[in-house]
Parts: sequence; structure tokens; C-alpha cells
Amino acid sequence: MDELSFRLLDTVGVWRKGQPLGPATAQQRTVLALLLLEHGRCVPVERMSLALWGGEPPSSARNCVQVQVSRLRRLLGSAPVRLASSASGYSIDLLPDRVDLFRFRSLVHDASTAEPSVARDMLTRALSERRGPVLAGVAGTWLTETVAQNLEDEYLDAVEELARLERETGHPEKAVARLTPLHLVNPLREGLAAALLTSLHASGRRAEALVLFRRTRQALVEELGVEPGDALQRAHEKALRHEGTAPVRREAPAAGRLSPDRAPRQLPPDNAYYSGRQREHGWLDALVRPGHERDRTAAPGIGVITGLAGVGKTALAVHWAHRNRDLFPGGQLYLDLRGFGPHGTPVPAADALRTLIEALGVPQVRIPASEDGRVGMFRSLLADRRILLLLDNARDADQVRPLLPGSPGCVVLVTTRHELTSLVAKDGARPLAVEPLTAQEARQVMAVRLGHRRVTDEEDAVGKLVSLCGGLPLALAMVTAHAVTRPHLTLSELLPEMDEAGRRLDAFSSEDSRADLRSAFSWSYAALSAESAGLFRLLGLHPTPEFTVAAAASLLGVSTAATRKLLAELVQAHLVTAVSADRYTWHDLTWAYARELAHARTPPAERHRASHRMLSHYLHTARAAERQTNLSHQLPLEAASDTPGAVSVDFDDPRAAMDWLHNEHRSLVAAVHEAAHHGFDAPCWQLAQAVRTFLYRCGYFNTQAEVHRVALTAAVRLSDPAARAYCQFGLGQAYARLGRFDDAHAHLGDARDMYHELTDHLGQAIVHTQLSVLEGQRGDPESALDHSLRSLTHSREAGHRPGEAMALNNVGWYSAQLGDYETARRHCTDAVAMLRRVGDCLGEAAALDSLGYLHRSLGRPEQAIVCYEQALTLRRGQERVYDAETLPQLADAQLAAGRPDLARSSLRRALSMLDEFARHEADEVRERLDELENQLGPSGRRSQP
Repeated sequence: MDELSFRLLDTVGVWRKGQPLGPATAQQRTVLALLLLEHGRCVPVERMSLALWGGEPPSSARNCVQVQVSRLRRLLGSAPVRLASSASGYSIDLLPDRVDLFRFRSLVHDASTAEPSVARDMLTRALSERRGPVLAGVAGTWLTETVAQNLEDEYLDAVEELARLERETGHPEKAVARLTPLHLVNPLREGLAAALLTSLHASGRRAEALVLFRRTRQALVEELGVEPGDALQRAHEKALRHEGTAPVRREAPAAGRLSPDRAPRQLPPDNAYYSGRQREHGWLDALVRPGHERDRTAAPGIGVITGLAGVGKTALAVHWAHRNRDLFPGGQLYLDLRGFGPHGTPVPAADALRTLIEALGVPQVRIPASEDGRVGMFRSLLADRRILLLLDNARDADQVRPLLPGSPGCVVLVTTRHELTSLVAKDGARPLAVEPLTAQEARQVMAVRLGHRRVTDEEDAVGKLVSLCGGLPLALAMVTAHAVTRPHLTLSELLPEMDEAGRRLDAFSSEDSRADLRSAFSWSYAALSAESAGLFRLLGLHPTPEFTVAAAASLLGVSTAATRKLLAELVQAHLVTAVSADRYTWHDLTWAYARELAHARTPPAERHRASHRMLSHYLHTARAAERQTNLSHQLPLEAASDTPGAVSVDFDDPRAAMDWLHNEHRSLVAAVHEAAHHGFDAPCWQLAQAVRTFLYRCGYFNTQAEVHRVALTAAVRLSDPAARAYCQFGLGQAYARLGRFDDAHAHLGDARDMYHELTDHLGQAIVHTQLSVLEGQRGDPESALDHSLRSLTHSREAGHRPGEAMALNNVGWYSAQLGDYETARRHCTDAVAMLRRVGDCLGEAAALDSLGYLHRSLGRPEQAIVCYEQALTLRRGQERVYDAETLPQLADAQLAAGRPDLARSSLRRALSMLDEFARHEADEVRERLDELENQLGPSGRRSQP
């Protein structure tokens, strides 16, 4: 097979044509395993950190994860596998049949409904997918302790099922051969022991079967302090009595059946357009698979299906129930508990019990009056029967608990918008969180409803519709219904009414409230406490769908402790999602609903105050981050007034500050626009100032230009010359990096003149520094040196030591370019010493970079390499723009020192950065790299001429 395949049921890895490609390290295998296990869904960075390092990840955990993902991208190359990143983590999108685990699960699932001979072949093929220990080669113990054991159980369940089929089809000896080695490895797994005992008995080896039971019982008593469970005891009793070993059919025994006229069949109609949800179906299949856990606990299987309104919980449960109804010969019961909806109060447990008992054929006159009496009758009726109970739209655990049967043959599916934590903790329920459909699944839904031809013909419009629906099946159903009922319109013509922010939910409206997305959200909202409902509305004012506890607290004007409690209620209601301990996100359409409520039910004055508090939070926290990451060799931050109720965050170290900026930069940029929109002109330009250094260092030059254009308009409205001068400077700096040299020169010239009129020496110093960079980019080192000398003079006039040190470095840099190496050495050496004294590591890195250039120019490549590597170490990835400039120079020094393999590596690192933010510079590095690749042979050394 030419295409890549992936293994989880073995050493985790990527294969092509039967040959392993990698990964090479345990950490990469861990990251790959997490991505594959959740394929198509985002894996948060925090979960990757937990898997890699347990509960104590290093401070560099996020960067380490980024490195591993980057290496996986290189490993995958141009394969049709999409490894995508988002604000919270990473995801991988590929065909499930490329992964051995999903092929295994698919075969096991298909075998469950096939004829015995066919099922036996399917299970044999499924078991062949495993080639070694599952999830082998991963780092740490988290994956092996939390996931690998579940996968091992799935595998052993399939082995036990195959052994049963082999016995049924007259080959018990094959079952014995298959089970014996596994039992030796898993002597306490009662399901294996029972299967092996039954197979030995069926093969005529009764004495060995009895010995096996005695050994297993002794081990259970000595090691676990428990007696064997019912399944193993029954197998033993049959062997003792020498009963016939005719196979038991898949359905429950006759004692567990209702008569055909009494077995209820209450499932709602299946959805003819249902599509996708393979992962969820696999989870539900595992819930009903007979195994040792069910035998030991003697409890029914309980699955709690949770998720956002409109995400398709009921459709999933009903579709799965229809596909598997043959597994429940006792019948299928369905009840809408009305936990959320237009019905008023939820169905009381006593009323629900009466309805269920009547469905089982008991006349009303015989149903007990008390709730306790009904509970007893209901559980008695289901004793020893195999029935599926689907409890739809539950409000809370107290409503569900009295309806739980006691029979281990029953399975209960509960759908709910709330996380029924106590049902999980006290009753052994297993939670399944249903996420929105992936883009691929959403396209499949549209293709099923509209026809593949229409979807294929309007691929771009389909992509936009899928994005606007955000993977919600209810939203997709409404959009496709509009398309079906308006065949004269193209899909593109449906887009305008969906794109308007204020009308977005109108596109998902319906006269039937059960199919109306706004109504669906309103029922979850109506169930909130007054305080949480207030927070939900105000969160609609947040400019991005991801927010922190501190931002939410600022919107509400209360403490973070109080806000956490309210957010926990919103999480329970599946209105927001916790990404980490301090960070939350929500679905775009839920966000749109919250915005509607914010403007419809919150007075304008209150909205104004909430927005002001939120902007104050971002401004003061961004300034705290700037102070940690930029040691004042730029303009000092303008004073900003405090806003009562706003929460600001302080940082203990630069790394924490930089992490916050990385996580929040989209919200900060949006906050600049929000401030301008609401007339908060001072916070608008001050936010731009606080975030400028970060945007510049990370190469977000277009974004830097965008926010400074907005900020400049706000500064003009304020008639504040200092604010205007700063905004001109920030805009000119961004334009210089974008190659718009004339625009950059015009804005920087205006900034210089304004600072001159203000007699602001520090302002003039930073503008001359940027003008020197601009002239250097234009290829005029003489003019660049002149501006650097002017910057040095103004920095000394201002008494600003960090600025003076940076100016010294720039004078040295351009002197070296002009061949004045002695002046360059003196100024750069002084700059390094001064920057070390003030503790400016990033400034020191810049000066070391200049010294590296000086040594390289003087024919001292080894000394140049030392300087460049020290500069990269000091930056620690905090200034990717400057790292991308240093690495090609390091490559030149490495080539001069006879290390072409290291030079190639340095150029590759530089190219990976420049491709993101400086394409014209990336092309130059790419040409150099291609030239070097052509010169190097397979050994990594230069080819002989």
C-alpha cells in the first residue's frame, strides 16, 4: 500500500509499504498516539503535556509539544494527512481505515451482526491487526495506565467472542489454543478463565477445566480477596454436572425474554439522513459488549451521552439503538424526560416509572401508588431480561436514578445537556461527550441530504456553510432544509443571510421549536441560575470565542473565585467548554446566541461598563506581560487608569508572560478593534502599544500594521501628539518588515518630527533606530549608521541605559558592514557588557549576533558560531523574527568551519520560520538550502567536483 498507515496496536508509528518510517523518539510517539486516538478532534496541549510528563510538566512544555508536532509534520511530508493547529491544541485528519485500531474496531462491530461463520472470519482478521503490546514505545506512564488497559480489554473481549464462535461452530480446540496463552498472562481476568474453562469442557477435557477453576479461584481469593463471579461459577457448575455444552445464542436466554406481544418496541423513527459518528458508535458498542466487568459488578451498563444543544445526542442514541435492537430481545423502552424544552417542568420520576411499567404490560390498577413501590416493580419486571432503556433529555441525576434497572442484562442510555457527575460517581455510569461533527463528517451529512452532485458543484459554498454551522447537526439540518425547499437558489445565495452577525441564528430558525436552534439554546439558558445566566449574557460581549477566568470575571465585575463557580455551571450545561484550568471556549453559534441576549436583555449602560472592565483587564495584563518580556529599551508604557471591577494578572517570569501573550494575542487584537468601536480611544492605542513588541518578535507584521492603523485613528480623535507619534512609529515599523519601504519611511518620518516637537529624546531614539533598520533593509549602511549614531545621542540625552546599549550595538553592526571592524568590535563589546549589567537577555542576544557577524567577517568562523549559538540560547525562542535572521548567518559560519550538515539544519530551521512571516526572505533561504542540498551527498558531506 503506497499510502501511509498508522499503528497503535503495536509500537506506535507510521508505516509505508510494510516499512516503518518513524517516529524516532518516545515523545513523538506519544503525541502521535494522542492525535490518532482522537483523530479529527482537537487534542489540547495540556493533555499532551499530561501524557508526556504527568502532573509536573516543565515550564517549556508548550514549546516542546510544538517541536514534536513540527517533527511529525516533517515525517508525514506530503501525505494526504492533515495535521492542524488551533489556539488550544492540535488535530489530525485522516481516513480511519489507515489506523490499525480503527480497522480492528470496525471488524469487531461488523462481526456483532454477522452470521457465525462470517463473524468468526471477521474477528480473526480483527485480531491479526495486533502485532505487539498496544501503545508500545510511548513516553511516560499516563497513556499506558489510562488508555492502553482499555485497548487491551477491547482486544481480550474480541478474543473471548471469537472463542465462543469457535465453540459454536464445532472447533472448541481452536478456542483452547487461542485462550490458553492469554489466560497465563491474565490469570485474574474472569471472562478469559470462564471462556477457557467452557472451551476445555467442550473439547472433552473436563478434568483440566475443573483444575483451571480451582487455580483461578485460589488466585482471586489470595490476591483480590473475592470469590469468582457469576459467569465463572456457572461455567464451573456445568463442568461439574457434565452438562451438554451446546452453545448459547447471542440473545438472552428464554428466561430473559418477554413474550412477543409483551416486548415493547418504543424507539422513535430513525433519521434517514444520519451519517458519521464512528467513534461514538464504537464507544456504545463497547458499552454492551459482555465482559468480566459486567459479571463482577452485576449491574446494568449505563451510558450518559452529554453535549451541547443541537449536537445530535438523541439522533446518535436512536440510530445506534435501531442498529443494535437485535441485541435486546426483551424490547426497547424509550421515554422523553423533558429535562429541557418548552414543556415546563421535567417529568417526575414517579410518573416516568408508571409510563415504563405500563409499557411492560402491567395494567394501571396493579401499579403501586408510591414511587418506591414502582421502583421495586419496575426492577422486578426487568430482572433477568435483556432490555434497552433510552432515557432522552434528562435534567439531572435525581430524575434518572429511580429509573435504573437492576439486571446486568439491561443497558441504559441517557441523553442530557448536563454532566450527570453523581450518576457516574455513584452508579457506575460511563460518560460520552458528543462533540460537533468534524468538517468531513458535516460534508457527508450535506451530501446525504442534498446529493453528492450539488455538494460537489458548489464546493466553496459548502465549505463556508459547514464552517458557519460549526458541526452542529441541528444547524446543518436547518440549512439543508432551506436548500431543499428553495431549489431555485444556489448554496452561495444562501450564504448572505447567514453571514450577517446580527442575523446569524435566523438561518437556523423553524416554526417547530424542537427544530429551532435559538429555541434549543434558550432551554439550556432557562435552566441556569440567575448569576450564571448573567455571566453567560455578558460573555457574549467578549470579542473572541476563547476567554480566561480573569476576562470573564472582569466582564461581570466580580472575583475570579466567584466566576469559577459560575463557569462550572455553564460547563455542566454544555454552554461553554473548559480548555484548561483557566481557559474556556464555546461554540460559535452559542457565542452568537449569547451576543443576542447581551444586546436584548442587558441595558446599554451595563454593557458599556462591562466592556470597559474587560478592556482594562486586557490592557493592564498585557502591560504586565510587556514589562516581563521587554526590559524597557523601547518607549515606556503610557499610564492607564484603573477600572473598578477589572481583574489584572501579574507574571512571575518572562516565560509565563510570553505564554499568556501567545494564548491571548487574538483576543488582544480583537480588543483593539472593540475599543475603537465603542469609543474607548485611550485604551485603544494603549493596547496597541502594549502588544506591539510581541507581534513584532513573533512576525505578525500584518496584524501589527492593522492594529496600529486602528490605533492611529483613535489617537487622532484624542488630539494626543504623543499617542499619534507612537502609532506612526508602530505602523512604520510594521510596514518596513512588510517591504513597504516608502510607506514605512513616511510614517517613521512623521513620528520623528512629532517626537522632536515634543522634545522627547527617547522617542526620537527609537524612531532613529527603526530608520537605521529601514536603511539597512534598503541596502544603505552609511545612512543606517548615521541614524544609529543619532539614536545613541538621543538615548544618552534621555539617560536611558538599555536604549544606549542597543544603539551602541547598532553602531557596531553597521560599522562592521562598512568594514570598520575595530569600531564595530569596541561598540558591540561595550553593548554586551552594558546589556548584561541591566539584565536584558534579548538585547544581549542582539549584540552577540553582531559580534558573530564581526568574527565571521574577520575569518574566525568558530568564534562566530559560539556567538550565534549564545544568541539563540539567550532568546529561547522568544524572538522568532531575530532567530530567523541569526540562523542563516550561523549556517554561513558553519559552512566556513567545514560543517555543512549543521549548516543545512540551521537553514531548515530558518526556513520553517520565514515561511510563516517573511516569504520574500524565505525564498532567498530556500535557494541557499537547495544549492547546499545539491552539493551534499548522501553522507551529508560536500560532493567532490
